[in-house]
Amino acid sequence: MKSIRKSDWKTYADRVTRGLVGKQAEIEVDSLRLGAQIEAEWIALLGIAYDPRDDIFEVALDGLDHLISQPTEIYAEEGVYGLSLLAVVDADGNRHLIRFRDPLMLPAPS
Repeated sequence: MKSIRKSDWKTYADRVTRGLVGKQAEIEVDSLRLGAQIEAEWIALLGIAYDPRDDIFEVALDGLDHLISQPTEIYAEEGVYGLSLLAVVDADGNRHLIRFRDPLMLPAPS
């Protein structure tokens, strides 16, 4: 995974959002206090954004806005098919793992 510099968070989020159109996302939050919790399981992704003024990283899903206040670190894992994972660490040390995939294509009904 590569680390993204804080000064690049906004432009990085804007750039990769275009490549994530039509993808689904799963969000897992790992904390020492609660363990690993799945917040969203493969929901249509609308986009990701970082607002430097309010210091909030947003993952917009169909019917759910996952907001991460005061992120301290962002890591990205990119493969041949583009971005596959974002790891965002918040001020409390919680890790927000956002995984991306293409939706499953089902055969047409017969």
